[in-house]
Amino acid sequence: MPPKKAGKSKLPIKLPEGLVLEDSEGTKWRLETFLAEGGFGLIYLAFPQDGKPVGGDPVHVIKVEYHENGTLFTELKFYQRAAKPENIQNWKEQHNLDFLGIPTYWGSGLAVYNGKRYRFMVMDRMDNNLNQEHPDGKFPRETVKNLGIQILDVLEFIHENEYVHGDIKAENIMLGYKNHEQVYLADYGLSYRYCPDGTHKPYKENPKKGHNGTIEFTSIDAHKGVALSRRSDLEILAYCILKWLCGKLPWEQNLTDPVAVLTAKTKFMERLPGSLTSWARSENCNCEIAQFFTRVRDLAYDEKPDYEILKQDLLDGLKSNGAQSDSLVNLSNPNGNIKQRIQNKIKDKEAEKKPSDTINHSTCSHVQEKNPADTDNIWQDNWTKDEMPNSNRKDVKQRFQNKIKDKEVNKKLLEPISHITCRQCLKKPADIDNIQQDNGSKVHFEGSFLEKAMQWSTYKSPLILHKDEQDAEEDSLVYCQKCLHRNNQDDQNISQNIFSAQGRADICRYILLIILLLIGILVSLYCF
Repeated sequence: MPPKKAGKSKLPIKLPEGLVLEDSEGTKWRLETFLAEGGFGLIYLAFPQDGKPVGGDPVHVIKVEYHENGTLFTELKFYQRAAKPENIQNWKEQHNLDFLGIPTYWGSGLAVYNGKRYRFMVMDRMDNNLNQEHPDGKFPRETVKNLGIQILDVLEFIHENEYVHGDIKAENIMLGYKNHEQVYLADYGLSYRYCPDGTHKPYKENPKKGHNGTIEFTSIDAHKGVALSRRSDLEILAYCILKWLCGKLPWEQNLTDPVAVLTAKTKFMERLPGSLTSWARSENCNCEIAQFFTRVRDLAYDEKPDYEILKQDLLDGLKSNGAQSDSLVNLSNPNGNIKQRIQNKIKDKEAEKKPSDTINHSTCSHVQEKNPADTDNIWQDNWTKDEMPNSNRKDVKQRFQNKIKDKEVNKKLLEPISHITCRQCLKKPADIDNIQQDNGSKVHFEGSFLEKAMQWSTYKSPLILHKDEQDAEEDSLVYCQKCLHRNNQDDQNISQNIFSAQGRADICRYILLIILLLIGILVSLYCF
């Protein structure tokens, strides 16, 4: 059962080396050397107590936390629901991957020591994290490209299994213990099940839960207290990639003020690609990843990303410049020719698409006849029609159809409105009751004919005259406009006359006569 929500989680007291723990499957594990401590837990090297000879170099670790702490429980649920070893193996076979950077889960359980209850989990042993290897946070372009693609492989897997990571950063990306060219996305203590049983969580801002995660990298949604989604992970990864390329981020000087960080991130994302180009130039880092950032920014909250296109963006934006690297972490890709693999997957997706999912330019001829230039507006500024990625053509088709609908609506809105402002505009009073709206329903007015006409004159929707009056519509409108102009002119003349010098003198004379008359009446009453 989940731990009770208590106060702030705390680091447990260290357990003695040699202590044997038994997991829920009955496997026993012996604690060896204390290795490290995390936010709320301790990590020990461990050997399985299965009767087999034990070598001198452990390949497993045990993470231990107090039972009431919640982060390890969250991580356990992620592994048990989404990342069992057999699930990972099946995914690799289905996607032709030799490697997927998720640490292997070997078991978990509860233990009691000196009256305190502990929760533990057994994992693969990892080496240093990226931050330990590069404290300055900056990596060569080729390394960043391979890092990004390996992390995208992991995110695609966990997203397909209803989870998001929520805390991607260099400290949570570990090098393989046996192979430093393999990196693992670890620490799922802040992971979140965004789509339980196939139902996506709704978008809802909650300031009380705002700014969750690592403030430097966390997504704009997380700043606003919105439940994490797939686009949150990709936004965090984008910030990490920018940090790895340039060594720092534009909002680093404000990390003590979460609201200022949120404002800076929002402006940065809204002003793409110019904001990215300016920042890269100011930091003297060559990073052509604006397309990656823009694609992530434009994702809807519950939209499924196209991971292959995102990988292609990284490949295109971070092409090797041929320079020699002195990086301690100089990754190659463990899954072979990554460019060829991505291109093959994109081609497979194209082949699976139905003909209706792509734009058939020949079917758009009726639109081109109306205004050939309109079809050019559906393409993004940096794409020609021939260069348009096939995976985005469905979105383009939708935008194209939306533009057509907008044109039709605007055309209707621009049609003249038949406003009747005087009786002479109608041949007979009965016609006022026969006015129809565009949808064919009649408009009903109450009162006398003149009142009906005045109501009609203020009616805001486009109206159509009765069929018998259609021939006189144009003349009626012209006559009405003249009436309006004449009435407005009369009103203006009256207003000017009242407030002129002569008008004021007349008003004064009238007031004086009224006063004298009142005085005469009072004197008469007094005398008689």
